[in-house]
Amino acid sequence: MKRLNLFLLLLSLSFMAVHAQKNFQLKSPDSKLSADIVVGKTIHYSVSHQGDVMLLPSAISMNLADGTSFGIDSKLAGSSVRSVNTIIDAPVYKKSKVVDNYNELTLRFKGDYSIIFRAYNDGIAYRFVSNKKQAFIIQNEQAEFNFPDASKAYIPYVDDRNGAKDTFEKQYYNSFENTYQHIPLAEWNKKRLAFSPLVVEGVNGKKVCIAESDLLNYPGMFLYNRDGADGLIGVYAPYPATTKQGGHNMLQDEVISHESYIAKCEGQTSFPWRAVIVSEKDAELANSDMVYKLASESDKSIDYSWVKPGKVAWDWWNDWNLKNVDFYTGVNNDTYKYYIDFASKYGIEYVILDEGWAVNLQSDLFQVVPEINLPGLVAYAKSKNVDLILWAGYYAFNKDLERVCKHYSEMGIKGFKIDFMDRDDQIMVDFHHRAAQVAAQYKMLVDFHGTYKPTGLQRTYPNVINFEGVHGLEQMKWSPSSVDQVTYDVTMPFIRMVAGPIDYTQGAMRNATKDNYFPVNSEPMSQGTRTRQLAEYVIFESPLNMLCDNPSNYMKEDECTRFIANIPTVWDETVSVNGEIAKYLTLARRKGDVWYLGALTNWDQRELILDLSFLGEGNFKAEVFQDGKNAHRVASDYKKIEIPVPSDRKLKINMAPGGGYAMKISKI
Repeated sequence: MKRLNLFLLLLSLSFMAVHAQKNFQLKSPDSKLSADIVVGKTIHYSVSHQGDVMLLPSAISMNLADGTSFGIDSKLAGSSVRSVNTIIDAPVYKKSKVVDNYNELTLRFKGDYSIIFRAYNDGIAYRFVSNKKQAFIIQNEQAEFNFPDASKAYIPYVDDRNGAKDTFEKQYYNSFENTYQHIPLAEWNKKRLAFSPLVVEGVNGKKVCIAESDLLNYPGMFLYNRDGADGLIGVYAPYPATTKQGGHNMLQDEVISHESYIAKCEGQTSFPWRAVIVSEKDAELANSDMVYKLASESDKSIDYSWVKPGKVAWDWWNDWNLKNVDFYTGVNNDTYKYYIDFASKYGIEYVILDEGWAVNLQSDLFQVVPEINLPGLVAYAKSKNVDLILWAGYYAFNKDLERVCKHYSEMGIKGFKIDFMDRDDQIMVDFHHRAAQVAAQYKMLVDFHGTYKPTGLQRTYPNVINFEGVHGLEQMKWSPSSVDQVTYDVTMPFIRMVAGPIDYTQGAMRNATKDNYFPVNSEPMSQGTRTRQLAEYVIFESPLNMLCDNPSNYMKEDECTRFIANIPTVWDETVSVNGEIAKYLTLARRKGDVWYLGALTNWDQRELILDLSFLGEGNFKAEVFQDGKNAHRVASDYKKIEIPVPSDRKLKINMAPGGGYAMKISKI
């Protein structure tokens, strides 16, 4: 009898535990995508798309330093749902109008916190929100992403080329730029972290992209596979305890020791969105708006109409090398006047003065080298309808942030390219927020170089016009031929570019085939064809877009240069025409009534049939740059032609190995 009573008691407790769980389902507006959320002793969610499981039950929680938690043994206090269908105005983006359509579930818990889930047609996102009245500390955050068995992924490990980053603590200090390894999740290198976004292959050709958004005062999320299974977890840089000035030319702030926790928080805090973006076709990822939609909108009381996107004549990649001039080139007035003259001739909006204009090793942006007369260059550039942007190392910029912005804005400088942050702990993330805010007060643009991927800050502060966090063309100054930049170019737009714009710095006029490429620091070349470089100005999202080569090479290649210079950097509409990760991609973008189209292939020669039905009714003509007949042997070989757009809107194109295709389409 005692055993029977014990059995009945256990059965009753089990029944009560099951029924204590609360189950919620949130569907996307088109009902194809759904999130199933279970609230019990723990909180976990799963994601499916038209019956296909994209994400298995994955736990989420936050552990506080006082021993309490968000998401463990939680007491549900209530829930609410709402639907939103609106339009976001996006003046500095790849489309001028963004459809923001989602269903939302808010779960409110005792303990002064909530979890918000959103279901879009292309993804599921969630965030924690604290309503505490007192400050608190986050010890760690649990973010799981569990996938069905045998999933493969495109993994951007933290760069460890020199084998020096043998601990996680060292990996938190990195430039967030590397190529991808396409391997099963189960083969993850257990010594390595990866940065997001990251794409995992799902069933039936579908893909899952893990990303984050609205990162304003919290560490960024790395990803890690801890047990060899088909699952990833979020990992976060600890809060810095002590730092010291050091690194590149004494312009970095190196973390010497860490605290045991990841973040200090005020009472009321909205934490970053964790996004699971789902695509049926790869090309959809190259036109995703998820990160932008989830970011905080800009302050409507602030006028950002002064923000001017555009092209930039850039000095550093081409090593200030000019030909047929009667002065010694380098960091001096004569060289920059030449760059300004070049920019003026081609209608290029900006010239950047990269590293070298400020006295080296002083970390002082008010010490200008004697070869440079900044006020004189500003006046000269203004007379040529060109503006100037200055490069700045992080340490020098941060120590005098407001004074620097005030001084140089009054001089007429239009913005800063800030470099060598190389961290995304809470302190560094907060710097990005502060730098954007102060720069906006002085109507200055910001290009965050040497930094982590964008997480929507460009929506919150439209003067933040670009980010690096990409394995860009600068790598070709020193990378051996074993580094496959061509394949990276047709992989990155489906992954890293999901997060936002890239400071890739394309535009090389020296071009090399796979067999002919080699690194030359002072006279670098690109991998792939000339036409590929042109097409990248259409495909790569970059509101502040560099011309990486020198004016001498550009003026020798006048036809290509004029085409590049006239390509817009922000757009009214973007269409994903076709694409397959690591193989090829075609995007079309519209500004006003003119369309541009770009296509890239990997090292395979490729023939594509393009569907141009997005053009709508009417007759159109196209100015086309295509790979030349011998581009497989001489990568700079190209052909320019003008063609009518076929009335059936089907256009066959061919690309050489490592090739591209670029066209400007106008209505007749």
